[in-house]
Amino acid sequence: MKIEFTELEMTIADAVSQASAEMGVPAYLIGGFVRDKLIGRSTKDIDIVCVGDGIELAKKTCQVLGIRNKIAIFKRFGTAMINYKGTDVEFVGARKESYSKDSRKPEVEPGTIEDDQNRRDFTINALAIALDKAPYQDVIDPFGGIADMETKTIRTPLDPDKTFSDDPLRMMRAIRFATQLYYDIDEVTFAGIKRNAHRIEIISAERIAVELNKIILAPEPSIGFNLLSDCGLLDLIFPEFEKLRGIEIRNGIGHKDNYYHTLEVLDNICRETDNLWLRWAAILHDIAKPDTKRFDNKSGWTFHGHEVVGTRIAYRIFKRLRLPLDHKMKYVQKLIRLHLRPISVTKEDVSDSAIRRLLFDAGDDIDDLMTLCKADITSKNRTKVARIKENYELVKQKLIDVEESDKMRNWQPPITGELIMETFGIEPSRAVGDIKLAIREAILEGDIPNDYDASYAYMIKKGEELGLSVVDK
Repeated sequence: MKIEFTELEMTIADAVSQASAEMGVPAYLIGGFVRDKLIGRSTKDIDIVCVGDGIELAKKTCQVLGIRNKIAIFKRFGTAMINYKGTDVEFVGARKESYSKDSRKPEVEPGTIEDDQNRRDFTINALAIALDKAPYQDVIDPFGGIADMETKTIRTPLDPDKTFSDDPLRMMRAIRFATQLYYDIDEVTFAGIKRNAHRIEIISAERIAVELNKIILAPEPSIGFNLLSDCGLLDLIFPEFEKLRGIEIRNGIGHKDNYYHTLEVLDNICRETDNLWLRWAAILHDIAKPDTKRFDNKSGWTFHGHEVVGTRIAYRIFKRLRLPLDHKMKYVQKLIRLHLRPISVTKEDVSDSAIRRLLFDAGDDIDDLMTLCKADITSKNRTKVARIKENYELVKQKLIDVEESDKMRNWQPPITGELIMETFGIEPSRAVGDIKLAIREAILEGDIPNDYDASYAYMIKKGEELGLSVVDK
C-alpha cells in the first residue's frame, strides 16, 4: 500500500523529521492517521510519537514551521498539540503502560516504539511510519494490521482479555470502528468483549457517551447497536434500548419488535441528516413503549401516552449519560412528544386547523419533525407505506401553503396580556388568560385571520362576553 500525502501533510512531516534529527530523537507517524491514509480516509489529525520528550519535539517543530503561540502543552499527560493551517498535530513520547484492576488510568513510564505499539488498542491502530527520511513509506507493522485492513478485521494486538480489562472503553471503540469502517470484529476479539463487558462499569458516563455518539453518527448505526447488544454492553450502558427488544403475542395478536423498528427508523433518518440530536430523537421516539404497553381484547396492543412518558425517560437517559440537559435535550424531548402528530394528520382529511396547530407546536423544528415522521414509516405492507407516504407529501405541501398564508411558525398571538389588562383596566387574572386563549384558538381554527386588527376586535368581543368594559383613555 502506497501512502499519498497531501502537500500540507508532507510539509508537517518534513518539519517533524528535521526537528527530530536536530534533537537526535526518533519520531514516527502513528495510529489513526496511518490507518486512515492507508485506507484512503480523510483525516484532519496527525499523531506523532517520539522516543524522547514529545513536548520538546513539538516546540522544535514549531520553530521549523515558523509558527508561534500555537502550541498547547499538557504537562500532566506529557503531550503537546499544535495547529498548522487547520490540521491538529499531537506529540507524545513513546511509553509503556500498566493497569490496576479497578481503574482505566495506567501507570506510565517512558518506552520504546515497540512498547508504544504494544499498548495500542487494535492492530490497525498500531501502525507506525518512521520520519527519518522522505518519502516516509516504510510502515512498521508488528501485529499484521495491514493484513487486517485487507480483510476488514478489527483485532487486538495482544490478548483481548488483557486489552479490554486494562481499558474497557476499548470494547466500545472496537464496535465504533467496526461500525464506521464496515469492518468485522475478529471472533476471538469479540469473545473477549463478551467476557469483559462488565468492566465497562469503571468507565465514566462521559467517555461512554462520546463513543456512543460516534456510533450514532456513523452512516449505519444499527451495525453498532446490534454489536453492542450481542456482546452484552447495550444492556449495561443503555438498558432502556435493550428493553425494546421482543414480540409478545396474546390471543394470536402480536406487536412489532420495537428494537428492530427503532434501528430501522435510525438508519432511515441517517440517510437524511447528520444532526446528532435528530438521530437521538429517532433512537428515543418509542423508548417508552415497553412501559406503556397494554393489551385489550377489542383493540389489541396499545401504547397510549408513550410519546409523553418518553420525554421523561429521555431526561433520565441524558442525565445518566451526562449528555447536555440544555436546549439539545429539550429539542429531543419536543420531537418525541410530537412524533405522532404528522402521522395522525395523514390518517384524516388534512384541515388547515390541524396544520396550523402542528406549525404552532413545532415551530422552527417542523422540518426536523417531518423528517422523523418520514423515517418512522417502516411497515412491511407496501400498500400501506405507499398510502402513508402519499399523505405525508400532501401534509408537507399543506404545511408550506399554510405557513405562507398564515405565518404560523414560531407564531405568538398579536394580543399580549399587558394590552388586555390596559384595555379593560384589570389586574392579572384568569380573565386575561381566558381572552388570550380564546384569541389563539380562534386564529388556529381559522375563525379570524392572523393579524392585529382582527385579534383586537375579537379581544373586545370576548371581554364583553366576560362582562368587561373598555376603559376610557
